[in-house]
Amino acid sequence: MSDDQSSRWRRPSGRRPFDRWRLVAPSGVEVVSLRQLRPKERLRLVSPSIFTTLNMFSGLSCVLLAFRGHYREAAVLIAVSVLMDIADGFVARRVGATSPFGIQLDSLADLISFGIAPAVLIHTWALPTWPVLAWVAACLWLACAAFRLARFNVTTDPTADKRYFIGLPSPGAAAVVMATIFALDTPEIGPDPAKFALPVAISAIPAVLMVTTIRFRSFRHLLQPRTRHARLVSLGVLAAVLIGLVVAPGLTGLAIAYGYVLQAPLGVLTAPLRRRLWGPESIAPPRTRLRSVFLGVIDDDGLDDPVGEECHGADAPAPRHTAGTE
Repeated sequence: MSDDQSSRWRRPSGRRPFDRWRLVAPSGVEVVSLRQLRPKERLRLVSPSIFTTLNMFSGLSCVLLAFRGHYREAAVLIAVSVLMDIADGFVARRVGATSPFGIQLDSLADLISFGIAPAVLIHTWALPTWPVLAWVAACLWLACAAFRLARFNVTTDPTADKRYFIGLPSPGAAAVVMATIFALDTPEIGPDPAKFALPVAISAIPAVLMVTTIRFRSFRHLLQPRTRHARLVSLGVLAAVLIGLVVAPGLTGLAIAYGYVLQAPLGVLTAPLRRRLWGPESIAPPRTRLRSVFLGVIDDDGLDDPVGEECHGADAPAPRHTAGTE
């Protein structure tokens, strides 16, 4: 920033406005405020958060529509949230604006759109006949989605293979609920337990898969093709999806959602055959467990113990640290 630009942000006393709230990194490096950047640069840096916010709004709107009984419209809004979530990550990688703040904001938005929204949609969709089971299914879904997102945040490994997710991603799980409800609208649910099998299946199976350690392909290469052949494949897939959504949107949604969920179990079953035919690159690499460190617990009673206050010398016991694995 030039001296002329910097002077615009300084008061007559030489201080910038809101100096007392300016951030400084732990290393001492000054954090540049968005107010100090040009409008175009500012928009570039906040553009991923715009899609994240739209994702959040769409998830909340899905909840409101579900309570009013507009299930198909609510399911469509989950699809909009999935698209916003994909756009958020794509734009962040393109502009180089990935940050810890963006990761946390994205997880909070995903918890609303792919945790709370599908849970409410399942609950209201199957509520009239089986209210208790619908409540249990909604609670199970929300707990598994929260666990999945929290685990992703604390076990992100920059060196991990980006081709795979650990566990079913929450947007993929929500897509199962979205596609099923959009295709069926109102299910034939009655007192016969056999008629409740479908709502239970679409709520329990994806929820459990979110917290497993099965690897699911990310298909990120379809969004960021680097070769001419990859671009042709991406265009072909996009064209097929668009044509399917125009001709038979319900069937296309079911094929995409259920196909993505089934590709991981089928991949596990066919891994030995694919290794033999196409080599080790055709299967998921061995998973390395990330270490988790649990800080020592301080005894509250010892804080008020006058004897304990004297134990700060060389003979004081070392704090307890427990190391475990994910």
